[in-house]
Amino acid sequence: MTASCGLCERQLEHGYLCPGCTLGTAQRLDRTPRLYDALAAFLHPGGRRPELGRSRPTEAPLPIAEPAFNLRGPGGIVGILEDWRSAMQADRGWGQPAIEGNTERRVAVAARALSINLDWIASSWPMAGAFAEEIRDLERDVASIVNPPVPSLRLGNCPAAFVDGQVCGAVLRVPHGTAEVVCRWCGHYYPQETWLALASNAWTNPDTDNAPQTQAG
Repeated sequence: MTASCGLCERQLEHGYLCPGCTLGTAQRLDRTPRLYDALAAFLHPGGRRPELGRSRPTEAPLPIAEPAFNLRGPGGIVGILEDWRSAMQADRGWGQPAIEGNTERRVAVAARALSINLDWIASSWPMAGAFAEEIRDLERDVASIVNPPVPSLRLGNCPAAFVDGQVCGAVLRVPHGTAEVVCRWCGHYYPQETWLALASNAWTNPDTDNAPQTQAG
């Protein structure tokens, strides 16, 4: 009888998680205590960047950053790990785990207990797929705060024309923390004095005689 991995749906001869998803889940469990610690630096609301076009808030900000607070709270990382540990031990016929220490220690203990039993989870537990998926999603939620995507401001489309007259048209963005704009497709550089024209779509359909020229790749 064949089965499929509960996370990636790869075909398996037996069990509930493939070796790759089992290893990935083990690594995520190992990182969880460090991610919990890292969230502490993001508990206070960050400032807004007016250069990205965001207006000032009309209401006073919360004294804490709610997403980070929720992940560090009872229903966040510690609650998810301890709920899965409790379900795992119940299905193995064991007693309920003891809950001791502060939240930081509880996160580490629960993550370790799940990691130790990961071979059984992967081979014998029908809930393995749902468990691995929630651990993966949990790490993504933390990463969206600790390592968010680099913000950028869209200027418009690259008006550079290749030697054959074809306009590049790639999206141009101003990366956070820099004053340089270089088209990632054709490599044309745009100094700051050209940004207003780009943002106002003045070069959306340029005359190829006046547009910047670049070599066809």
